[in-house]
Amino acid sequence: MKKISILIPAYNEQEVLEHLYQRIGKLANDNKSYEFEFLFADDGSRDKTLEIIKDYAKKDDRVKYVSLSRNFGKEIGMIAGLDHVTGDATVIIDADLQDPPELIPKMIKFWEEGYDDVYAKRSSREGETWIKIVTANTYYWLLNKMTQGQLIKIPRNTGDFRLLDKRCVEALKQLRESERYTKGMFSWIGYKKKEITYDRDPRAAGEIKQNYRKLINLAIDGITSFSTTPLRISSFIGVIVSAAAFIYLIVVIFKAALFGDTVAGYPSLMAVVLFLGGVQLLSLGVIGEYIGRIFKEVKQRPLYYVEESNVEKPNKKVR
Repeated sequence: MKKISILIPAYNEQEVLEHLYQRIGKLANDNKSYEFEFLFADDGSRDKTLEIIKDYAKKDDRVKYVSLSRNFGKEIGMIAGLDHVTGDATVIIDADLQDPPELIPKMIKFWEEGYDDVYAKRSSREGETWIKIVTANTYYWLLNKMTQGQLIKIPRNTGDFRLLDKRCVEALKQLRESERYTKGMFSWIGYKKKEITYDRDPRAAGEIKQNYRKLINLAIDGITSFSTTPLRISSFIGVIVSAAAFIYLIVVIFKAALFGDTVAGYPSLMAVVLFLGGVQLLSLGVIGEYIGRIFKEVKQRPLYYVEESNVEKPNKKVR
């Protein structure tokens, strides 16, 4: 009997866990031709999330959990979960039930047909503002333009909700970078992919964890992790500004030598200085983003520490 692991990253999800457990439990009971494992990756929750998960584990052998020593962020929580799943295939799904567990049998069907990565694309996004939808579409368009040199394409309107074959999981486990953008990694590892569409539901309960600040940081991580285009753009801007400055210098000298025109005064001088200063600071900021990521990577710190778990992983408590 093949085993399906359902990986649920969780952080302060006490209000929605009962709804989630009922729905994935029904899913498993309705698909008895597969063995199921429910692995909760608790990312240092401060509410009763871990306590509730432990209660489920006491009465249901299918429930496993890995609790991290603190909140490391969802991206790290996912790799911690992937390090501990044991299934032939793994389904990643958020705890908030915006992604319907009832879609998993369809994913399994395509997996049985030979697909390694069956990902779900949102055809509608209930409960999200038009500003978030527009900015998300713009970001994915920009990201795919910048990553063309890497020969990867990150699908729009897709999240972490997908089924991964075991070999995809093993490939992702080898990518140990600390600044993680998992959506890009899904595309980068390749393998045979299949897209299915669905209507995304509003959050079932609890509070939204991703604010605009976190989303902007994630967007920057995505661009800098999979593209050096910002550095190239900075170089192009530098060349263009330098060429324009040189041409302007020739014009000023020519006019002063032939016509006796005086050099432009304080307002134009300040405009040029401020413009050049802004370009320099922008370029330094882009370079700083990449240097900062190099600084974090060369320290080679463990991605996370496990506080407690009921998954048997001998000699792998610390990562």
